[in-house]
Amino acid sequence: MDIHRCRFVPYPASTINALAFSHTSTGREAAKSPPNLRLAIGRANGNIEIWNPQRGHWVQESILSGGKDRSIEGLVWTHDLEGQEGDETKTEVAGMLRLFSIGYSTVITEWDLALGQPSRHSGGNYGEIWCITAQPRWQAPVQSAPSSTKPNDDPISEQHLAVGCADGTVVLHSTADGDLRFLRTLARPSGKKSRVLCIAFLGRGKIVAGYADSTIRVFNMPNGRQLSSMSLGAGQPNGPSEILVWSIKCLSDGIIVSGDSTGEIRFWDGQNYTLLQRIKSHKQDILDLAVSADGLTVFSGGMDRRTTMYRRTGDGDKGRRSRWAEISHQRYHSHDIKTMATFESIDLSVVVSGGVDAAPIIIPLREFGKEYTRSLPMFPSCPPVQSAPRKRLLTSWWDREIFIWRIGGIWGDSQTNGPAPDQRQVRKLVAKIALQGEENIVSVSMSPNGNLVAVSTISSIKIFHLRASKSSAKASLKLRKVEAPANLTGHGSKLLQFSPDSKWLLVIRCNSSIYLHRIDRISDLHGKLRILEHGVELLRLPRSPNKYSKVQYGSLGEYERSITRAAWSSDSRIVVLSDLQGHLDSWVLEGYEDLTHSADYVVNGQQLIPESTINGDDEESDEELDEEVRPVVILGQHWIRNPRAASLPRVPSFPLVMSFRPAKQASPIALINGPTTVHPTRHNPNPHSHDLPIREDRLFVLTSLHKAYEYQIFAGKLSDWSRRNPPSTLPEEFRAIRDRAKDCVWDVSDGKERVWVYGSSFLWMFDLARDLPAVVQKLPEVQSHPDEDTQQISRSAKKRKRKHTQEKNNSLKQGTSGAGSKIPEKELNTGVGSQIRKISGLERGEGQWISLQTMHTHARATDDDANEDDDSPEDTTGDLSALVRLRRADSGNLNVQDDHPNDDGKRDKRDVDNGEAVARRPTDSEPPYWHTFKYRPILGIVLLSDESSVEDDSLMGGDEVHESQRNIEVALVERPLWDLDLPPRYHGDQEWDK
Repeated sequence: MDIHRCRFVPYPASTINALAFSHTSTGREAAKSPPNLRLAIGRANGNIEIWNPQRGHWVQESILSGGKDRSIEGLVWTHDLEGQEGDETKTEVAGMLRLFSIGYSTVITEWDLALGQPSRHSGGNYGEIWCITAQPRWQAPVQSAPSSTKPNDDPISEQHLAVGCADGTVVLHSTADGDLRFLRTLARPSGKKSRVLCIAFLGRGKIVAGYADSTIRVFNMPNGRQLSSMSLGAGQPNGPSEILVWSIKCLSDGIIVSGDSTGEIRFWDGQNYTLLQRIKSHKQDILDLAVSADGLTVFSGGMDRRTTMYRRTGDGDKGRRSRWAEISHQRYHSHDIKTMATFESIDLSVVVSGGVDAAPIIIPLREFGKEYTRSLPMFPSCPPVQSAPRKRLLTSWWDREIFIWRIGGIWGDSQTNGPAPDQRQVRKLVAKIALQGEENIVSVSMSPNGNLVAVSTISSIKIFHLRASKSSAKASLKLRKVEAPANLTGHGSKLLQFSPDSKWLLVIRCNSSIYLHRIDRISDLHGKLRILEHGVELLRLPRSPNKYSKVQYGSLGEYERSITRAAWSSDSRIVVLSDLQGHLDSWVLEGYEDLTHSADYVVNGQQLIPESTINGDDEESDEELDEEVRPVVILGQHWIRNPRAASLPRVPSFPLVMSFRPAKQASPIALINGPTTVHPTRHNPNPHSHDLPIREDRLFVLTSLHKAYEYQIFAGKLSDWSRRNPPSTLPEEFRAIRDRAKDCVWDVSDGKERVWVYGSSFLWMFDLARDLPAVVQKLPEVQSHPDEDTQQISRSAKKRKRKHTQEKNNSLKQGTSGAGSKIPEKELNTGVGSQIRKISGLERGEGQWISLQTMHTHARATDDDANEDDDSPEDTTGDLSALVRLRRADSGNLNVQDDHPNDDGKRDKRDVDNGEAVARRPTDSEPPYWHTFKYRPILGIVLLSDESSVEDDSLMGGDEVHESQRNIEVALVERPLWDLDLPPRYHGDQEWDK
């Protein structure tokens, strides 16, 4: 595979302004994370990213697109009350999880996660909103009688929203009854109307607000009376006279913590409103704070890029006499830290921070200092790059702009006998599209032949036709907007994708409804492209959203049924879609294309013919027929649901990568009597064929937990390769990667069957023509010669040592708190080990090593095992099972890898023969996989040429294809942080750019 490293593709970084978890911390060591826990990240470009922590794997599920000048400055979640449905059963129904945002306006916006767009707004006659907070959810008493007051009986049991405005106003909004409406104004200070910069709830009845006039005010929410005003004093010498209170947090015991523009963190008594302690820990403004659930740990981040941790010391009564101490400070970010958020449970205990450098940082909270931090990718999980391999075009997009480049080939331009390699132009910007309006781009798709580009926002779809200029083949492309039917362009879309033959456009609307539109060429002198008026609607199998074991977890509604990925087969006759629940829906294109069919007849919608009418059965009425038996026939073809769609097993976690294995290039099968033709009859004047495609139907799926499966779509089951290679056989190095995969490209040239999977920091190749090596730990020992006993003893000792080292390294990546791997003991520099040896009796050899951290590790490991889905496809979680070995033996490809390496570092492969393990060397020197981490961060990888284009070019030119030209060419787009255009940052003493 030939790689073009591209760093010229523009993709600016967008600042992270807001972070919010959907649930509050449990605060109890025995409580697990809710299965529907989500993290919302608000950016300056108006987009909101929804992340799933997924037991520390951190997967970006979706992006709620914003628009121009719609920066997200604050995010909060609320949880509606549980209800009851049914007259007799009175079944409890989980309350909805709702997301709200603000952004330099007088409006609060509620987002519909399923549609990916705003659902309602609420504004008023007050200043711009600068901050927002949600009232803590009503909690039932721990020890309560069955007749105790329920949430529905509490007059203030719903969660209110409190916002602070630029004119000093504090406003309350109600979220009761699933609505969002203005409630009342709490306070409107007189005088200079200083801005409210931060706001927080103290319990459920008090509101604490930080102002830009060196004061913190406390309000009583029921009556709106101001309870206290705490002054921070004068500003620093030779600086502003007033101190800006940028952040306020309230601890569980009532202590108020504030961070201000002087770089000081202050602790206030929440009862008598007096200052308890102040710590000067930052050289510049403290922009945000984060606190633990137990109130013993506080984090601060600011403009000096420092992340500082404080802990309570002393044995005081609820902190009244205790003191706070600065424990540590580090620079995890390369720019200002603007926002922080925390979440704690038995299996997840992290602090998430974000700022101008656009990359979220995950910091361990409970295991701070014992685990590494990690950085999440700053780029979308769906690569914002695509290509047209036949014309070597590369397209990229961001916000409201689209760029189209032509990439020069290694051997010149294959289309026009281009110049020599030393004279060719490496790249050229051939087109640029700037969308009118304020909405950001949601999805872009370029047809593989390079003729069409489809662009969608949340409200409309636009399609452009690309044509080469007549002056020169290397000149810029001309753009012409394609006239499309209103039922296509008048609706927004979350996903667009052209078929490989460029004849179909797949449209996934915001409500996850599915439509296919046929693209045809008008037979006139200009040969213009057109899109047929009536699209084909595809219906998914009816499935209900997830129902969790506890209604207290809340519900995300139809969000988990949102479609996220789509895949076309290489012959464009199979399309598969997946959702966040892991369900796969597939459809097949029946019949053969017949251009003699009148397209106008189909466009007018007259092809809605019941199958019973086609078969000559008129007994059943049209009203009783299901919509599935009313196919829309277009040019002799129509789409039906895959007959085995219901048999496809559900994927344990939603797919990140989904792609059909490309069909090997072969000449089409010639029919003896020519193309299949169905003759018209009196009852069916426009017949069509019902033949199904017979080419490749194997679908490769890689889930968010990095488990690989391959399905046979027409059989409705796992393929033979997937049955011989369950997810447990994937290399340990691949399963240990913390960054998630984005997409894949295939290399089927010269008979290869390789898939290249990539993420933001890795590139991994799997050869699907061979089985992956599997580890068997328990095999009968190999009989050795008596003269080799001494050597066998020495090798066994070395193997045990290597095995212990390998298990120790693997254990560092298991049982973590949701951030990075565990720090090895030799790097902790604590001077105290993490294990003790317990000896019972007089025999020293009977001692047992006990870890001091087994409590949390064992609990998290138990939780990981409990969260595994029972309905997952076939897998072996440990050693290679006997069933898999039998399958490999039947296929003649039994390669079992021993878990003990040889003295030279290589591993033996063993065959099982009559219950004995016979060691042998591998016959093939190349492993079935390869990987590298030299490319980072990767924005996307797209094909520039494939085997089909090489073969077509060689046939047209008549020249012999060079051996190196048989490899596929790809463009690998990188966007390193140092190439991003960031604003100036703070430089302190002895700080400089490397």
